Amino acid sequence: MIKSQKQTPLFDAMKSYHKKKVIPFDVPGHKSGQGLAEFTDYFGKTIMEIDINSSKPLDNLSNPIGVIKDAEKLMADLFCAQNAYFLVNGTTSGIQAMIMSACNPGDKIILSRNVHRSAINGLILADAIPAYIEPEINNKIGITLNISVQKVEKTIIENPDAKAILITNPTYYGFVPDLKKIVELAHKHNIAVLVDEAHGTHFDFHNSFPISAMKAGADMSTLSFHKTGGSLTQSSVLLANNGLISNAYVKTVLNLTQTTSASYLLMSSLDVARKNLALNGKTQFNRILSLTQNARDEINAINGLSSFGKELVGKNGAFGFDETKLSIKVNEIGLTGLEAYDILRDKYNIQMEFGDAYNILAVISIGDTQKNIQKLLKALKDIANKNKKEPIILNKINLHNPEVIVSPRDAFYSHKRLKKLEDCQGDVSAEFIMAYPPGIPIVTPGERINKEIIEHIQFLKSQNSMLTGTEDAYVNNINVLGF
Repeated sequence: MIKSQKQTPLFDAMKSYHKKKVIPFDVPGHKSGQGLAEFTDYFGKTIMEIDINSSKPLDNLSNPIGVIKDAEKLMADLFCAQNAYFLVNGTTSGIQAMIMSACNPGDKIILSRNVHRSAINGLILADAIPAYIEPEINNKIGITLNISVQKVEKTIIENPDAKAILITNPTYYGFVPDLKKIVELAHKHNIAVLVDEAHGTHFDFHNSFPISAMKAGADMSTLSFHKTGGSLTQSSVLLANNGLISNAYVKTVLNLTQTTSASYLLMSSLDVARKNLALNGKTQFNRILSLTQNARDEINAINGLSSFGKELVGKNGAFGFDETKLSIKVNEIGLTGLEAYDILRDKYNIQMEFGDAYNILAVISIGDTQKNIQKLLKALKDIANKNKKEPIILNKINLHNPEVIVSPRDAFYSHKRLKKLEDCQGDVSAEFIMAYPPGIPIVTPGERINKEIIEHIQFLKSQNSMLTGTEDAYVNNINVLGF
């Protein structure tokens, strides 16, 4: 019987199982690390001994009825949801499951064009039809914000047959929409609200943070617990409320794509990270908010650098802001964010989350320390002193809704031919192209390739950005529709 958030039912079951020294004649084949000696010697015997397979004492993620179910119930209770599902394939699998649960083949779904690639993958899997909303743009800072209630309402009126809307809360840069109003508006039209909350796991643990999806009344949301909640990379959580989407159906959809060999290391890290947030989250994020605000103030005092924050709240697409996202604008010192990103890693041994044309981003969360933030600030001051070139001013961001010629699924399965990037203007893309991170597609299957898209890809290539999604690893060629 689950009593409180102090409990960790899955983690406790794993520790008990480990103490028994069970002789393994099941998988995994390394047999407690004995078959992978070099790896075991480096990372430690315990971690290999608890890399185990599902069994009666440890429950099964495909149909949890024991300790996994108990751990998921605690997760649901903490986040004010009726149901929670552990994910071992990241929020990617959660976003895909949300879309597949809400949409049948041919159904429309409303979503912002600056969604993560996993959402477009979800459209392909579900055979859903996108109705895009243009995100708001701040060209001075060189970023997209979020979507406005007015544009949501307009898109719903234009697409009254839409079955769902997918909202990002927050964006990579920390901006959130008026989620509560969007939920009310969508539900008024019987439209399910799905929320990509990959960067918002922490929202419930401090009053300074924006409202979370479940508290705003959304139907489903997915949390990258590993990003800001403290669990291991690849571990995430899908939250759901009973209503427009059946809980039993969600479970069925998850079992279509999720592994039957779920990692107990990942799942137990969710159990422990949940307990930590429940007991210590507010205190920890008090500390983090103080560190981040001090860092933002120091950055704004460095000549040529700046860090935006709550001063942008109130503008369209910026209903709220997550202060743990520390963006640093570097173009005024003659660097692109992509260049600054590489400089920090290669010369100062500091790994940022990502860089764009104007900015670099640091994600500050519960594991960060004042010592490390001071190292970042020292490096930024040094970079600013060494770079006094002319400011970089690029063309305005062009994220107008793309011309969708065929559905993502039809494009994915259509005949393709390979063409040189510079010769693709006017063609329909048969594949994704995106910089990763953040993983927002520049073009997706089924969209017309225009001059601006080609120029943007060429700019990213010139900056040695990590481009992914194409068969050609160097993105010199693109697959387009046709014979």
